[in-house]
Amino acid sequence: MTKDIELIRGNGNVFRDLGRPNADLEEGDAEMTKDIELIRGNGNVFRDLGRPNADLEQLRSILAARIIRVLDERGLSVRKAGQITGMAAADFSRIRRANLGRFTVDRLMTILARLDQQVQVRVTVRRRLHHGARANV
Repeated sequence: MTKDIELIRGNGNVFRDLGRPNADLEEGDAEMTKDIELIRGNGNVFRDLGRPNADLEQLRSILAARIIRVLDERGLSVRKAGQITGMAAADFSRIRRANLGRFTVDRLMTILARLDQQVQVRVTVRRRLHHGARANV
């Protein structure tokens, strides 16, 4: 069953998809032909995607987001951030691109501390209810 949808094309023109071919469609435009299924996540997109070490990835992402926020609030370039923290400017470029594979949680926390940020960590240990490690952050 096709839903009525309204799409705004790159040139600003609007067309409606009423379940029939539209003469206004051009190459590269999308046309909705199926219903969309909405699935509520569990609060960790990495776990929702079935990624290994999902909780670790989420924690690193949270720390990286905070680093980016501090840089933006202070108007710091990656080069200036590197000078302030003693870290390589390339590290800040990687963080801005969310390329976090080279970063440990400890390293990200160190960067935040060198940016005069206080990091508080709360750890709760519970009995595991299913297979696989899980840490809520």
